[in-house]
Amino acid sequence: MASEETRTAETRTADTRTAMSSTSTSSTGRGAAAASTPETPPGAGRTRAWATRLVVLGIVLSALNLRPAITSLGALLEEVRDGLGMSGSVAGLLTSVPPLCFAVFGVTAPRLARRFGPAAVVCAGMVAITAGLLIRPYVGGTAGFLAATALALMGIAVSNVLMPVIVKRWFPDRVGSMTGLYSMALALGTSLAAAVTVPLTDAMGGDWQSGLAVWAGLAAAAVLPWLPLVRDRGAAPGQQRPEQARPERARTAGAAAEEQSVPLRITRSRTAWALAVFFGLQATAAYITMGWMAQIFRDAGVAAGTAGLLLAVTMVMGVPLAFVIPRVATRLPHQGPIVLVLGVCGLAGYAGLYLAPAGGAWAWAVLLGISNCAFPLALTMVGMRARSGAGVAQLSAFAQSTGYLISIPGPLLVGVLYQQSGGWGLPIALMAGLMVPQMLVGFLAGRNRTVEDEAAAH
Repeated sequence: MASEETRTAETRTADTRTAMSSTSTSSTGRGAAAASTPETPPGAGRTRAWATRLVVLGIVLSALNLRPAITSLGALLEEVRDGLGMSGSVAGLLTSVPPLCFAVFGVTAPRLARRFGPAAVVCAGMVAITAGLLIRPYVGGTAGFLAATALALMGIAVSNVLMPVIVKRWFPDRVGSMTGLYSMALALGTSLAAAVTVPLTDAMGGDWQSGLAVWAGLAAAAVLPWLPLVRDRGAAPGQQRPEQARPERARTAGAAAEEQSVPLRITRSRTAWALAVFFGLQATAAYITMGWMAQIFRDAGVAAGTAGLLLAVTMVMGVPLAFVIPRVATRLPHQGPIVLVLGVCGLAGYAGLYLAPAGGAWAWAVLLGISNCAFPLALTMVGMRARSGAGVAQLSAFAQSTGYLISIPGPLLVGVLYQQSGGWGLPIALMAGLMVPQMLVGFLAGRNRTVEDEAAAH
């Protein structure tokens, strides 16, 4: 009898353990492992779900605001130059300010995120964008305009670096799709500002100051989703929080240890350098395009509104492709072929701009838009070339800061060449020439390697 009771008790205990194990496994499979642990209070799963939705909304709204400060200015560059009395060289300096600010301020993002949390830093970045866009048209004078622009670009810089970190932390198993969503929203914001800035300015009486300031409203909206997450510091930048970690069976002890490892000697990695140079060269092409392409078309006889639409077409190509390319890239062992295809499109677009800028304007805008999708590809490779979240944080800061430093001379040199030569032949030749090394280093960065392995091998 006692034996039967003992067996019965043991059976009940086993059944209870099985049920608990089944419940835990089922919860984990739904991505809510934290909700099944005894320490998690009731309702934590729903809270976590809402937090995740806020992060997705914050990522999308933030990405929408990472380029309008630049492309809205490109669409009205001639009016701004006339209003502030800028020369061509000073205007070229203005188009070089974005990469300079991204390099200087972007490198501080991981340190700020360690202290305050990535969400708080991105929230502060959106506030800085709002203030800069609202102030810069009305400060008066070139110096004040540059200072207010730098304030907005500071907010963009830290958000640029931390977006891959936030994606890696909150969506470790969906890096490709979330990077695609972020890149698609970024391209949409870029093209939207390019397309509607001139019509909005005309609707407001032709006042270029109001046409630039209106984008502060979109930036203010991006602040809101991050406010409830400001206190959410979680783990160190790029590391997963315990409740977001993947199931233990899908992680190795080595990967878990890497997330807590000491900082990498990232400069010892050839892949990190290749990715940084690739990032810099694609950024050079992107900022030359955003800053000068509308002016190229206008000088070729295209109306101002149409030139803005052409720039918008170039930017809007990134909306679908920025979602497709990261998903394709994560399925390939080597991303080099994608780099080559994008580069060939860029060379064809520059050749068209040189030979018939007005006659084939729409075709050249499409080709250059395809080429500019090197940006989401670079972001995707940042997430793929490091195994751990901490590695992604370091690689993102290194590649973007170094890359933006590399890109600084490009837009300025284009302005100088344009003013000295009196035409666009030399600047376009420069753009085409830079596409060749971009293809080369991009092919090297696309190899299936990780910066952790390369840093450890030296």
